[in-house]
Amino acid sequence: MKTKPPVSPYLALFLGIFAVSTGAIFVRLADAPALTVAAYRTGLATLILLPLAWWKARDELRRLTRGDLRLALLSGFFLALHFATWISSLDYTSVASSVVLVNTNPIWVGLLTPFISRDRITRLTALGIVISVVGGVIIGAGDFAIGGQALWGDILAIFGSISAALYLLIGRNLRPKLSLVAYVTVVYGTAAVLLWMVVLGMGLPITGFSTQTWAALLGIAVVPQILGHSTYNWALRWVTASLVAVSLLGEPVMATIMAYFLFGEGLTWAKIVGGGLILLGIYLAARGEET
Repeated sequence: MKTKPPVSPYLALFLGIFAVSTGAIFVRLADAPALTVAAYRTGLATLILLPLAWWKARDELRRLTRGDLRLALLSGFFLALHFATWISSLDYTSVASSVVLVNTNPIWVGLLTPFISRDRITRLTALGIVISVVGGVIIGAGDFAIGGQALWGDILAIFGSISAALYLLIGRNLRPKLSLVAYVTVVYGTAAVLLWMVVLGMGLPITGFSTQTWAALLGIAVVPQILGHSTYNWALRWVTASLVAVSLLGEPVMATIMAYFLFGEGLTWAKIVGGGLILLGIYLAARGEET
């Protein structure tokens, strides 16, 4: 029998959107390569979680079946692949193209759900997915890049989107069986190891940063990763991966609002209309969960 969540998953998703949206702010404040930021993001998050995991979940981690452990490691692999491919795409294509394409993950979640998860996608949820993705396209439509290098960047962004979808779907399968602390410790730890291997293999700088950058690296580990992603992973026990994927589209909307107040970045009509459609899509997807 499905137990009742201690708090509303919809409230948790809203708080998760807010926390994850700060990631763009911390990246702006960190004077370091993007892949280095991603490695510190997952690495510091894992180091912070390890004492809690040892205290609360060490027996659970020891009892993990081989199948569940393999799935958790695979989820961490897809999280690392998401960060690596999406961040790398920014070297080849426009920010708008990259952000729009990486945020097509609700489509991939919807397509892959019948094969990976037992969830049923309602018509209302499907409509919410379509409307949200259209909103994302409107936000970035004015700045799509074209050309050979841009095409490679777009492909990387799509791989990042598919990886995020698989990360969410695996989490949806495992979270009803594993506690949040046990799950995220293994997943973030796996992603951290893989990302650090990439950073060290590429010879990217990992030291010599300013105090502001170190503070931003700590902030991005605590707020968008531990609080934001962990909130999403908590919600996966109670709601479908499709709803969580659609909720992730709220990140650029919230980040745009934050950038407006913190950095004075302008609000265009495309951002306003696209953001409104994304929020409408999230609402419809949430209503679809209740039918």
